[in-house]
Amino acid sequence: MKLENITLHFVEMELVSPFETSFDREVFRPSIIVEAKAGGLTGWGECVAGSGPWYGYETVQTAHHILKDFLIPLLLKTDWHHPTELPKHFSRVRGHNMAKAVLESACWDLWAQHEGVSLSKALGGVKTEVESGVSIGVQKDISTLVDVIQGHVEEGYQRAKIKIKRGWDADVIQAVREQLPDVSLQVDANAAYTLEDKPMFKAIDQMGLLMIEQPLGYDDLADHSELQAELNTPICLDESLKTLEDVKAMLTLDSGRIVNIKVGRLGGLSNSVKIHEHSHPKQIPMWCGGMLETGIGRAANVAIASLPGFTLANDLSASDRYYHEDLIDPPFILNPNGTLTVPTDPGLGVKVNHEVLKKVTQHVESYD
Repeated sequence: MKLENITLHFVEMELVSPFETSFDREVFRPSIIVEAKAGGLTGWGECVAGSGPWYGYETVQTAHHILKDFLIPLLLKTDWHHPTELPKHFSRVRGHNMAKAVLESACWDLWAQHEGVSLSKALGGVKTEVESGVSIGVQKDISTLVDVIQGHVEEGYQRAKIKIKRGWDADVIQAVREQLPDVSLQVDANAAYTLEDKPMFKAIDQMGLLMIEQPLGYDDLADHSELQAELNTPICLDESLKTLEDVKAMLTLDSGRIVNIKVGRLGGLSNSVKIHEHSHPKQIPMWCGGMLETGIGRAANVAIASLPGFTLANDLSASDRYYHEDLIDPPFILNPNGTLTVPTDPGLGVKVNHEVLKKVTQHVESYD
């Protein structure tokens, strides 16, 4: 398969409500939507890089540069037979996993359509529904946080994840636990702490959490190993895991006991499948993390989360959790049992709403 044209749609989506983490507060979500054409088919992908280098070093601007000047010219002259070949073709470009992932996702969509199978089936998925959890940003006060969690639990979400930062951690979690003792709960620090904060982590270790996500440095493994040794609650690594080699190191060092799979952070679906194939036989729990994706990126996430090793609730919410209008039609809807249905049509299995895409697009570039 050889691509004939690649179009970049630079979009900006307004969130239903601001989303605050330890490093940023987002009101609008910028993204690059990739449209790739070959053989009369169109594949779609979504770049999850944000407006600033807060979660990782990649931004919309760096992704644009890498796509335009390196990856797109390379891909347009590459004749490939299966999407799993693409990471090797992209390997000359070091890093920039989010830029690589969006092109590879569009190619997976194209290839699965060509083969007449769903992306889920193409990746090895077995589930018809994936378990859905909700990620909740920092709120103005504890009362508001409790109300937000309670509202999402009543909607049917299977677990709640609270973003924490210094000054919004142990006391907050304790208050939530007192008022909502039966809620399945985890916390995410987005690398906001150091080993000097051990007392706080030992305090929340007693609060019945599913996991503590990325408590320490965004590229650290050693300090996480020291912290995990003193906690009963499993640590889940996110930002620290960018390659299969990182996952292997995490398991060797016991830096964490749960793996967060984010397709963009890992450089694509092919790399995500490799990590699943390594971790699942070892019974390492996995789940799919979210990056405020529209329905295009969400569809790829749902497909990867349909693999058998994804045993924990994912950060895969319904479309209306983040956006009044999604880029797909129909949008993802939360099932009564707290799941999202895995699309079964060929490729991503969702239809792009071109009217909404045009409305939120600020700029378009086309390459052939």
